[in-house]
Amino acid sequence: MEIQPYLFFDGRCDEAIAFYQGALGAKLGMLMRFKQAPEPGMVQPGSEDKVMHARLDIGATTILLSDGRCLGQPNFQGFALSLTVPDAVEAERLFEALGDGGEVRMPLGKTFFSPSFGMVADRFGVIWMVYVAA
Repeated sequence: MEIQPYLFFDGRCDEAIAFYQGALGAKLGMLMRFKQAPEPGMVQPGSEDKVMHARLDIGATTILLSDGRCLGQPNFQGFALSLTVPDAVEAERLFEALGDGGEVRMPLGKTFFSPSFGMVADRFGVIWMVYVAA
């Protein structure tokens, strides 16, 4: 059994895919646009070219994405994605990349449970916990 996060970017999914490809080296596994839906009634006018479903592979993890209702206001609350990396150098690199255009919630630094841990909300509002296992 696997649990895969499904993130709705509310009209900014193409931008998010490009951002995660650059910041995390994500690989696009598949992408389907609303205009490819089997039932045309599913498509809201003006959203035909928006992402209905996409899959990104980041390391050994799969994240699913969509533009959802395409209102342009993604809202991510009540969760964070934890990114475990091998060392502090990689933690710094990915923390900076994810934080480009975002907001640092907890600066990257040594904690009682990790030699390098920090929290950053990316430019879409997704919260990432970058973590080096002790």
